[in-house]
Amino acid sequence: MTLKASELKVGDTYSERLVEDLKRTQIVMYAGASGDYNPVHTDEVFTTEVAGYPSVFAHGMLTMGMTGKMLTNYVGDGRLTEYGVRFTNQVFPGDTLDATATVAAVADGIVELEVSTVNQEGVEVLKGDAKARVD
Repeated sequence: MTLKASELKVGDTYSERLVEDLKRTQIVMYAGASGDYNPVHTDEVFTTEVAGYPSVFAHGMLTMGMTGKMLTNYVGDGRLTEYGVRFTNQVFPGDTLDATATVAAVADGIVELEVSTVNQEGVEVLKGDAKARVD
């Protein structure tokens, strides 16, 4: 499916489930892929006893990457021209994440999107925006 500018209107949304029951293994695999071995992502004892968090938590960039995949599923590969986010809450093992892109504007072949990813409690864990070329 190719998005058409003429078919988009402000307020349109697209949503996807990014992950159901995020596993510690997925977090550790991302640490290996990214080279980010910060112990708050992989070492339960350090994270709880030294850093004071309730558990290890996912890399923000893992959440951003999964959300980015939702965006490219919506707009198509190679169409994103901008994508930026803020990480608003931690993502913990066991979390289920859902992401939504909302059309904020469409002009001159560019769609502007507001992006939000929430956990199973409805708590926003990522907020951002993106732009993409549309036909």
